[in-house]
Amino acid sequence: MPPYAPELNPVESVWAHLKRSLANPAKHAIDQLMTLIKTRLKRVQRRPALLNGLLAGTHLPLW
Repeated sequence: MPPYAPELNPVESVWAHLKRSLANPAKHAIDQLMTLIKTRLKRVQRRPALLNGLLAGTHLPLW
């Protein structure tokens, strides 16, 4: 693999999805932002179809 290929790294897709779900974090305090991020990550974790889609987006074989 190339040294840096974000399109092949499913974690990059998760972070992109998370960033899109955060509307305007500038208006939150840091503790509120951390709580919001944890909540959104748990929401992603509970959606296996979303995770499968993010993995499929890499077009890598899944063993």
